Amino acid sequence: MRVLALNAFHGGSHRAFLEGWVSHSRHDFTLLTLPDRAWKWRMRHAPVTFASQVAAHPQREPGWDVLFCTDMLSLAEFRGLAPPDVRDLPAVAYFHENQLTYPARGSDAERQRDLHFAFSNFTTALAASEVWFNSEYHREVFLDGLAEWLPTMPDAKRLRLEEGVAAIRAKSVVQPPGIDGALISDRRPGRGAGPLHLVWAARWEHDKNPEDFFAAVRQLAKRGVDFRLSVLGETYRQVPACFAQARQEFADRILDWGFVSREEYRRVLASADVFVSTAVHEFFGIAAAEAIAAGCLPVLPDRLAYPELVQGERSFLYDGDVSSLVERLAELADVSGRERYAAKLAVQRQRVTRLAWPTRAAEMDERLERVW
Repeated sequence: MRVLALNAFHGGSHRAFLEGWVSHSRHDFTLLTLPDRAWKWRMRHAPVTFASQVAAHPQREPGWDVLFCTDMLSLAEFRGLAPPDVRDLPAVAYFHENQLTYPARGSDAERQRDLHFAFSNFTTALAASEVWFNSEYHREVFLDGLAEWLPTMPDAKRLRLEEGVAAIRAKSVVQPPGIDGALISDRRPGRGAGPLHLVWAARWEHDKNPEDFFAAVRQLAKRGVDFRLSVLGETYRQVPACFAQARQEFADRILDWGFVSREEYRRVLASADVFVSTAVHEFFGIAAAEAIAAGCLPVLPDRLAYPELVQGERSFLYDGDVSSLVERLAELADVSGRERYAAKLAVQRQRVTRLAWPTRAAEMDERLERVW
């Protein structure tokens, strides 16, 4: 099957998702992408740019069987601008995130959400033949958000916008992303003595809540707990000030810092004891899934998509505040504390290994064929 894939924000997890799928898929992909910066501009101009590109693309003959795009493309606009042979293709829209429930940042003035982008997500889902969400949590929070927001729009009752939400729900499915199979390990937690090795890996942005992580390890240090840190992730123009402070404060405990290669990332996870998340926004939790596959004990807040990821296993969830995080990490600082979770980790690891790309690509290939 020939697939036209449009990725309007080709970076980070969006890029990793498509590259992982394409490299393991049995289908033939034509991939058109735009850089991962200026996301608002990407959402605005991508329909125009992609419509022009596909009209002149050499693969337009013999053509494509199905269209795949992400939530960063206004699919309805693209369909209106594309040539008829492309416009009428069955289409899947994959929602990595959405602009209705993505957490806002900054001052009160900055928190005025531009709901035009949320409405673009709405029309994209309406225009798609099928809508894929990366988690059940994401599907429900988006659809519930639409059901709450759309009735507040002018003429909402007369326009019967709630019927659009019902239509999206009826054609939506959950398709989790894949993970790097090279990360999968059968090592037991707690093997060997030495300091507790903590890894925090996320984008260095406000929604990943790094302040709580550094506050927790600061309290661990005050308790006399011996630990080492690997603080990893991609940075953008605005980096929270807590990172620079923590790099000085914990200089003698830091093993790894900043953005690392994929090979280095595997090495860090293979050596770490515990993976910590403090996120206030997470629609799936790919870093946590990868860490579990690599044999790290996950310590995740009891919110967002994390309970779904670990199927509600309370051993790997904390209450979401700094004090409960500190207590859990203090328990795991001892080797015997980590060993108590070994059997439960084995169950979780068995689950997440089914997310390895060869398995996920085959499942998504099959689902895509149904749309065709």
